[in-house]
Amino acid sequence: MSDDQSRSVLDRVSQWLGRKKEQPEKNNQEERGTMPEKEKLKSEITPQAAAPKAPERKPPAAAAPDGGEARSEEQPAERSEAAKASRALSASARRRNQRARAKERAAREATAAQAADQGTAPDLETAPTEQPETATAAPSQPKAKARAKAKPKATAKAAAPKAATKAKPKAKPKSAAKPASEEEAPSPAKPGSGYKLLINTDEPEECRLALLENGKVEGFFIESVSRAQIKGNIYKGRITSVEANLQAAFVDIGLPKNGFLSFSEIHPEYYSQEVGPETHWKNLKIQDVVKKGQEVLVEVVKEATGNKGPSLTTYISLPGRCLVLMPGSDSSGISRKIDDEAQRRKLREMVEGLNIPEGIGYIIRTASQEITKTSLGQDLRYLLNLWEEIKKNGQTMAAPALIYKEQNIISRFLRDHYTTDIREILVDDEEAADQVRDFLQLLPAAQRKKTAVKLHQGSQPIFHQYHVEKQIEQMFQPTVALPSGGSIVINPTEALVAIDVNSGRTSSKDRDFEESIFIANMEAAEELARQLRMRDLGGLIVVDFIDMRSAAHTREVEKKVRECMKKDKAKVDFSKISKFGLMQISRQKMAAPLQTTSYKTCPHCEGRGMIRSVENMALSHLRQIQTGMSRRQAKKVLCRLPMEVAQYILNKKRGELLELEKEYGAEIAVEIDPAMMPADHKIDFIRE
Repeated sequence: MSDDQSRSVLDRVSQWLGRKKEQPEKNNQEERGTMPEKEKLKSEITPQAAAPKAPERKPPAAAAPDGGEARSEEQPAERSEAAKASRALSASARRRNQRARAKERAAREATAAQAADQGTAPDLETAPTEQPETATAAPSQPKAKARAKAKPKATAKAAAPKAATKAKPKAKPKSAAKPASEEEAPSPAKPGSGYKLLINTDEPEECRLALLENGKVEGFFIESVSRAQIKGNIYKGRITSVEANLQAAFVDIGLPKNGFLSFSEIHPEYYSQEVGPETHWKNLKIQDVVKKGQEVLVEVVKEATGNKGPSLTTYISLPGRCLVLMPGSDSSGISRKIDDEAQRRKLREMVEGLNIPEGIGYIIRTASQEITKTSLGQDLRYLLNLWEEIKKNGQTMAAPALIYKEQNIISRFLRDHYTTDIREILVDDEEAADQVRDFLQLLPAAQRKKTAVKLHQGSQPIFHQYHVEKQIEQMFQPTVALPSGGSIVINPTEALVAIDVNSGRTSSKDRDFEESIFIANMEAAEELARQLRMRDLGGLIVVDFIDMRSAAHTREVEKKVRECMKKDKAKVDFSKISKFGLMQISRQKMAAPLQTTSYKTCPHCEGRGMIRSVENMALSHLRQIQTGMSRRQAKKVLCRLPMEVAQYILNKKRGELLELEKEYGAEIAVEIDPAMMPADHKIDFIRE
C-alpha cells in the first residue's frame, strides 16, 4: 500500500473518531523518527520537578517516597468535573456510564488494531489520547503498537508483519470481545497469586473494603456516615471531673459522651505542680496534679462502646506510611515484624541521620523495609509539619474542638495495610480509583508496578459479582460451618467472647474417632483466627475445643492457632489448651465490633435474642392489675396492650376480668394498640 493510500485511511479513521487531523509538520517529524519540540520539553522534566507539592492537610500516606514517578501538579479539569457529575448520579447510573465509556474505548482500540492489520500505522496525534482506567497497569496493546509505529519507516516496515499478527482479535481487550454482563468476570485465583482488594464506595452513605485471597474474604472493613470512626482524632478538651477513687479524669471533647482519661495517660507537662524528672506517676495522686476545668490536647485511642465513652490519651502519635511520630516522647523503636537484624540496624542508622528534633520519639513501621533514606525524610518532614499545624490550632481554638480528623477508610487501609502482596485493586467509583492511583504513584516504582488498579465495569455490583456478599452475611451469623462438616459457634458477651467447636458430621467410617476430632479442631483453629480478624472481636476470648486424648494433637492445634493469628495486625496473646479443652486468647481491640456498625439492638427482644410468650405476658399483666387494684382503690383501670396480648386476655381471661371487677368494684378497660412492641404495656389506675 502506498504512503498516499495510508494517509487517506488514517484521515478517515481520524474523522470517524472526531479528532483533528495532525499538522503536516508534526507528521513529517514523526515519519523521520524525531520528537516534536513540545514532547521533547515534557520528556526533559525530571521526576523531582514534576512531583506535586504536598498540601497542608494531606494524609500521611501522601508523603512521597523516593524512587517513584511522581504525578504532574496539573490535574485535568475533566477529572474533577466528571467526579462531581458522577457523585450526583445513582450507583446504577454511574455503572452504566462507566460501561458506555469502556465500550467507546474498546471501539477506538479495535479501529486502531484494524488499521494495524491493514499495514498502516496510526499517528500519535490522531490516536486516542484518553488514558485507560487501568492506568497503573501495563498499557493496552493497541497503544503500544501506536508508539512502535512512530519509529522510522525502515523499522516500521520490518515490524509490520509481526505487529499485524499480534493485533488479531485474540489480543484485543476483553471489554471489546464480551458483552457488558460478562465484563470483569472473576477468574479463579491461583494458589499463591496474592491478594485482591475490592472497594465498594458507589453509595455516599457507606464505604466497604474486602480483601480476598483465592476468592475467600480475609479482611473486611466498613465505615458509614452514621457511625464514622473517631479513633485517631485529636481534640482540644476540658476536664469536667477528676475521680480520685478511679485515678482518672473525664474530659469534654464535644461528643455526646465524655472521654475517659486515665492518670497513666496524662503527660507530665499537664501537671499543675512541678515534679522531679525521675518521679513516677504511680507515686502521685491525680487530684493533686490535675484540676477541673483544665484544658488538654487528647487523642482518641479507643472507640466508645455501650455506656462507656471513648478512651483518651495525651501522648499524641501521628502515623505515616513509614514512621509513627510521637511528640512529647523520647522513645524510639522498630516494628517487631522486621526481624532481620541487619535491616533493623540499617533503618535505625537512616533515621538517626535525619536530625529528628529533641523531645519527639518515633517508631519505624513495617512498610519501611524497602524504603530509602530520602523517603523516610519526606515522611518525617510531612509529620513534623502536621504536628506544627496541630499545635497551632490547639493554641488558638477554644475547647472543646476537633483539632485533627483521621483520614477516610480507603486512605487508612492503604496507609496501614497495603503490601505488595495485593496484586489487584478493583474500585467501582472513579473518584476512589483516582485516590488509590494517587497513593500508588507515591510509592517506589518497584512496589507500584506489582499492583494493578482497575475500575469495575460489570453490570452487577462489585461485591455480588465476586461472591463477597454471602461471605459478609455469614460474619453476622453465630454459626460458621467448617469444610469437613463441623462448625464453630461465636457468642460475644459483655465480659468475653465464647467460641464453641462442634464436630458435627466430621466423623466418618474411614477415620477413627480421635482423628476426626483432631481434624475438626485444626479446621476450627484456622477459621476462628479468620473470624476474629473479620469481625474485629477483642478482649478475652475463650475457645472450647473438642477434648483430645493425644498430647501431640493438642500441641498441633495450639501451633495452628499461633500460625494463623500471625496475619493479625492486633496484639495477641495465648494460653495453652487446658485439661478441660479451653484455650484463652487475649486480642487487642482495634475498633468497635463489626456487628455494632451494621446492626442495632432489636426493640422486640432488647438484645436477648428471644421474647416472652403471649401467655406469660398476659398472666403477668393480670397479676399487675390485681396488685394495683388491691393497693390503690382505683375506680377504673385502663390497660393499653399489644395486639396479641390484649386479644389473649379478652378471649381467654374474660372470666378473671369479671371477677376482679366484681371483687374490687372497679371497671377494667383493655385497649388494643397495634403499634406497641410485644414487650411493651401501659396500665393506668384511675381513682376518680
